[in-house]
Amino acid sequence: MSVSCRDKPVQPENFAFSPENLEKANAFIARYPKGRQASAVMALLDLAQRQEGWLPRAAMDHVAAMLDMARVRVYEIATFYSMYKLEPVGRYHLQICTNLPCMLRGSQEIVDAAEQELGVRLGESTEDGLFTLSEVECLGACANAPVIWIGDHYYEDLDTRTVLDLIRALKRGETPDPGSRKGRQGACPEGGPTSLADLEQGGGAGDAS
Repeated sequence: MSVSCRDKPVQPENFAFSPENLEKANAFIARYPKGRQASAVMALLDLAQRQEGWLPRAAMDHVAAMLDMARVRVYEIATFYSMYKLEPVGRYHLQICTNLPCMLRGSQEIVDAAEQELGVRLGESTEDGLFTLSEVECLGACANAPVIWIGDHYYEDLDTRTVLDLIRALKRGETPDPGSRKGRQGACPEGGPTSLADLEQGGGAGDAS
C-alpha cells in the first residue's frame, strides 16, 4: 500500500512558531536592516518546515505577517524552490536526481531499486509514513552521480546495491554517513587527487632542489 503525495493535504487552520523557533526566527530577522526584513523569508520558511515536517499554507501566511509581506510573494518563493514541501512527506524523503549526468550514470536503476524495495512509485509515500520517494532536477553534485538527497544530506556515487543498503539501514533506524558510497573525497577523481599531487610531496616546477 502507498499514499500519493499528490492527494490534496489537509491544511491546518493555524500556525505559530514554538518558543524556541520564534527566538530563532527573530534572530534571522534581526540580521537585516529595518524595512528589509523580507530578506529573512527563506530562512523563516525553512524553520517553519522543520517544525511541521512540511510547509502548510497557515505557516506561509504566518511568515508573511511576521515580515510584513504580501502572502502571494511568500507563496511565489515557496512554490519556486524544491526545498520547500507544500504537502506532507515521510520521515525519510528520498529525492533522487534524474537529471542528465545522474541518468547517464544509472539513476533510473536507482529509481527502480528504490521503488521495488519500498513498494511505492515516484511521488508516493509508504503507508506507514516513513518514506516518501520523489525525483528532483539537478542536485549540483554531478561529478558524484547518481545522487539522492535525504534531509540535509547527499548520498552519492550510488548503485543498486548501495541504495538498497541505504534504505535498509534507514528502516532499521540507523543514520548512514552521508557522502560518497565509494569513499571519494569531495568531488575528487575516484582514484584520489591528481592535480598538483607532486606539490604535496615537496616537488613541483618551482622547487630548485
